[in-house]
Amino acid sequence: MDLYALSSNFLYAAFILYLIATLFFGATIGNKREANTKSKASKIAITVTILGFITQLTYFFIRWSAAGHAPVSNMFEFIAFFGMMLVFAFIIIYFIYRETILGLFALPTAILIIGYGSMFPTEISPLVPSLQSHWLYIHVTTAATGEAILAISFVAGLVYLIAKIDQTKRSSQTTWLEFVLFFVFATAAFIIITSSFEAAGYQAEFNQTIDGAEQSVEYHLPPLIEPNNSELTSNGFTSGIEAPAWMHGSNAGSKFNTLVWSILGGLILYGLARLILRNRVAAAIQPKLSRVNIDKVDEIIYRSVAIGFPVFTLGALIFAAIWAQDAWGRFWGWDPKEVWALVTWLFYAAFLHLRLGAGWHGEKSAWLAVVGFTIIMMNLIFVNLVIAGLHSYA
Repeated sequence: MDLYALSSNFLYAAFILYLIATLFFGATIGNKREANTKSKASKIAITVTILGFITQLTYFFIRWSAAGHAPVSNMFEFIAFFGMMLVFAFIIIYFIYRETILGLFALPTAILIIGYGSMFPTEISPLVPSLQSHWLYIHVTTAATGEAILAISFVAGLVYLIAKIDQTKRSSQTTWLEFVLFFVFATAAFIIITSSFEAAGYQAEFNQTIDGAEQSVEYHLPPLIEPNNSELTSNGFTSGIEAPAWMHGSNAGSKFNTLVWSILGGLILYGLARLILRNRVAAAIQPKLSRVNIDKVDEIIYRSVAIGFPVFTLGALIFAAIWAQDAWGRFWGWDPKEVWALVTWLFYAAFLHLRLGAGWHGEKSAWLAVVGFTIIMMNLIFVNLVIAGLHSYA
């Protein structure tokens, strides 16, 4: 077995271990013991989580050996590393605060992130000249680690909001919370839909004209949204609806089509969940969180940002600027990815200011944590894939 296949098997094994750990964390819900961390289910859950992390770390180093460079150079590799560091951050937080409920939310988040990344091409390819630098390892890994730590604040914020918001009546808060949970279903739908059509071998081809030059564009999902200024060259269904002309990223039409499929699939999955639960999703979960220590969860929100923010600053701004100067001869160039990194930094700087200076604790802090993670995911998905720039991933 070659190293590429071996690394893929280890990543798959880690994915399965995270699923198993999630089930055991779920078994701790409703445990009548005062200290859930002493229950057998919680001990098995954190043990399996650590085993899963070690397994994914093994994947990382085997793929590194196979590629000859740190595997963080494309969407699949970056997202897999991001998910791995999210699990690592959760493990550290778990042993500091001993709050088992975080595992029931942190691990599914990591699972969805890794599953999302696995939908992108996983083949190992040589580094393009602009990435052949030691700053690739330093900048990307540090930025991803900072984002992973910040993601724990989102997990804790989501736990806080579900446990605290009054679900007995409909309000703007319950609506926004359901909106956040809907995107969890949309991510799951993306994985299911993409995997299904990939297994079926679906493919449609378009001939697209951009600035007078023609290029071939492949779709691996039925084209609800066609590439702008294109013509279908293979047999199959087409809606006749084109992607907006301003989407100039690599295969932007195909990626926008995937986004539409994900949203539609998410609506179906969310609708089924509502039918089964016969209630809002958050309202159905809330009774299971009655024993959550709200004050401890609120502290986790703050501590995650307090630690993740300087790490993100170091990786996404300082190291990024040094590499930009080395590669392009300038520290800053208003590239879309650079701008969004600045937006993310400013948001979390405002979070800390409002938390420490204006006393924004509790629900306000939790909502900020959720919005912050939304900004990170916008950077990861929309800016990387749709908006053209020097940082656009293939």
